[in-house]
Amino acid sequence: MSVNAGSAVPAVFPTLRTPRGPLPQDAPAWNPQRPSAMPHHRYLPAHERVELPRSGHDWASRRIERAPLWVPVDLRDGNQALAEPMDTPRKRRMFDLMVAMGFKEIEIGYPSSSQTDFGFVRHLAEAAAVPDDVTVVVFTAARADLIDQTFAAIEGLPRVVVHLYTATAPVWRDVVLGRDRAEVVALIDEAAARMARLAEARPWGDIRFQFSPEVFNATEPGFVLEICDGLTKLWDACPDRPVTHNLPATVEIATPNVYADQIEFMHRNLDRRDAVILSVHPHNDRGTGVACAELALLAGAQRVEGCLFGNGERTGNVDLVTLALNLYSQGVNPMIDLSDIDVIRETVEWCNRLPVHPRHPYGGELVYTAFSGTHQDAISKGLAHHTRQARLAAERGLAPGEAPWAVPYLPIDPADVGRTYEAVIRVNSQSGKGGVAHLLWSHYGLDLPEGLRADLSRAVQETTDATGREVTPADLWELFRDVYLAPGLKGPVALGSWSTAGTADGGHRFAGDLRVADGERRCEGTGEAPVAAFTAALAAAGISVEVLRHGGHASPEQTGAPAVAYAECRVGGVTRWGAGQDVSVPAACVRAVLAAVNRASAPCPPPVR
Repeated sequence: MSVNAGSAVPAVFPTLRTPRGPLPQDAPAWNPQRPSAMPHHRYLPAHERVELPRSGHDWASRRIERAPLWVPVDLRDGNQALAEPMDTPRKRRMFDLMVAMGFKEIEIGYPSSSQTDFGFVRHLAEAAAVPDDVTVVVFTAARADLIDQTFAAIEGLPRVVVHLYTATAPVWRDVVLGRDRAEVVALIDEAAARMARLAEARPWGDIRFQFSPEVFNATEPGFVLEICDGLTKLWDACPDRPVTHNLPATVEIATPNVYADQIEFMHRNLDRRDAVILSVHPHNDRGTGVACAELALLAGAQRVEGCLFGNGERTGNVDLVTLALNLYSQGVNPMIDLSDIDVIRETVEWCNRLPVHPRHPYGGELVYTAFSGTHQDAISKGLAHHTRQARLAAERGLAPGEAPWAVPYLPIDPADVGRTYEAVIRVNSQSGKGGVAHLLWSHYGLDLPEGLRADLSRAVQETTDATGREVTPADLWELFRDVYLAPGLKGPVALGSWSTAGTADGGHRFAGDLRVADGERRCEGTGEAPVAAFTAALAAAGISVEVLRHGGHASPEQTGAPAVAYAECRVGGVTRWGAGQDVSVPAACVRAVLAAVNRASAPCPPPVR
């Protein structure tokens, strides 16, 4: 039974059973989990399925300090996983995107699998669409007619890798191929020899070879080594014309460290190692494709095949965008351009007709967005700190975009991948004062005092709890205006014409028309500052006000006045915040005090929208 978002939640779960088995004997008191009745015994762990190499785990002490050769396989492996495979226009748009991003080796298809794939390879050849520094890869099974068709497809392409694959794992040998080890080796060698002859007949072409022992990670390591070394010799690989041995985790069966051990075994033992490009092709069946690729690089891999945003069979191929930006976040140049992540994502979505999840690492619509109040507060403070550091860096001649990045919850600067800071903080019922204050500052230039931030966040919380909806910056501004600014313009106590002037002793005098419940009266007061003079005038009119704190600043044009001020006041034992806008900060402070007085005199709950 599936439940779509927005549909009714089922009242019962008749297919689920709470585990009732006995507690494991070694279970600690703090862990009351009981064994499920699900038949886990049907599945063998990796070490019981296949021999695993004994490794010294040298990879565990290494660091990735340079990007591998990235090879996107969206046009072949990713394409075969689509419910609606790409046609030539979509494939061409994807290919052009990859070229623009800087990929230098691109798998373009399986030309013997369909007329569409064959036609696209011919399209690239006949349109001379492959740049001089880009090598294309074509895929073929180990069958004579398919190899011949593959070579027919690549006529006219200047630089090509012909990629041969055969499944080598015991289950595939027994169930799919019906061949023993010797027969599988013979099948591969015969196909490889045919490829060599066809390449020799085309001396004008730059043709290299690649081999993938499909399901490498579930194959005996010594058997894979035997096959790969045989092909290195048969194809007479050398450093100037290397062979690519691509070792796929076709279906993930173990933790990433096991895959790393398998790759390290091959890295250490391959013949003519300097004539071999060691490549990996992780899938994501266990959700660890990215980890497998990264550990494989530590173990000696030099090349990674994957897809943009991880499209592929079952749970997908490894995601090249995530891998590249993981390196970037560690200060390593990714060697491809990801500076406009939204264009990349939108293109891939159009070509694949599949959405990229909004929480997808680095590229998802919401990955740089925080709703949580504590996260928002940390991000807001981090961005403010970064702005100050960037100014200091600029004084030393460093461009703003080159300043070191260290902002909580943001592993990279969103601006580096073409995102703005507009959506970094968004407000809903989970948000707090930091997020609310950040949005009003970044969109309206309001630098709210700490106490007012907390007060406003309570008003926002009432709104979001009541509606269940996100509030936009415009909503926040409207709420702030209605709750804190409007009472200074209308309410039980109102100001008509008024003025302030300096006194001979350096103080200030306030004089104005005050409208209260029993009519309008002229009131005056003196004090050290305009606000003190105004409160004295209010006191003369019978309104006792204690200003606990106040202050203001210039405000941007979009708020409608040159200055904005905030005041926290105690009136008759009731403490309220108010805000004001006017031609100057002192005048705005008067409005803020008046707003606080009116809120204390006739408090109105914030409107729920």
